[in-house]
Amino acid sequence: MLHFLYDIGQDAFLDTIRLVPFLFLTYVVMEWLEHRTGSRTMAVIRKAGRAGPLCGGIAGVMPQCGFSTAAANLYSGGVITAGTLVAVFLSTSDEMLPIFLSEAIPFRTIVYILGIKMGLAIIGGFVLDFLYHRLIRKEIRYKNIHTLCESEHCKCEEGIFSSAFRHTLHITLFIFIISFLLGALLESVGADVVRAAVLEIPIAGELLAALIGMIPNCAASVFITELYVEGLIGIGPMMAGLLAGAGVGSLVLCRMNKRHPKQNAGILLFVYLISVFFGIILDMLPLSFDL
Repeated sequence: MLHFLYDIGQDAFLDTIRLVPFLFLTYVVMEWLEHRTGSRTMAVIRKAGRAGPLCGGIAGVMPQCGFSTAAANLYSGGVITAGTLVAVFLSTSDEMLPIFLSEAIPFRTIVYILGIKMGLAIIGGFVLDFLYHRLIRKEIRYKNIHTLCESEHCKCEEGIFSSAFRHTLHITLFIFIISFLLGALLESVGADVVRAAVLEIPIAGELLAALIGMIPNCAASVFITELYVEGLIGIGPMMAGLLAGAGVGSLVLCRMNKRHPKQNAGILLFVYLISVFFGIILDMLPLSFDL
């Protein structure tokens, strides 16, 4: 038993340690972009009005918790629409991009996946705003308020390299733990059994992946991305899980908009259901990406 665990741990460690330089470099670039463009991007979203879901879907492609937490604060303050918030939630992919880059996934594949996520996020955002206006007839609230973009979860006051190092350390630990657990599962049960359990049961993969994605922690996106890279899930479940994953944005929404718990529950339920729906549709299409 100890020999089995040692072998699994050694493989997980070697698989993880080779990713660290790529992860750190990726996070340095991402932190630089967020520090340089984050406030201007959120200013554009605030001024977008009914076109908010379009801007939110584009801005959310940046795989950081910063935009989802900022959007949750802006929505709680009545600055952006529910559709804009949902577009950001659906578009952001948390830790997917760093893992894809560190795993040397073809650039074309990454662009396709990000483009699909962004397009679906924009559609989902406009759908929710349509439901709010046409069916519920709820007016959009707008206010001129400031400082709502900041959240203690983002720790935006840290320097670029310090923040990048912190992100790299956390994600490296998550990747090691998940790689260890996946390795133990695959060695014990077999890759074919795991793959069949997810892929051969209709809709089950999308339902489960989206549920995992709703967990307000970057470990969820790491887990789903690793499953996809390992070939254990297809494009449908992967997309359902990553669409549903908004990092800690959902926690910030529930905290900052705590006076409207039903509203928060409705938004998160919509995110889950539309993520599952989009995942099922993608699974039915003849899509395949090089890994």
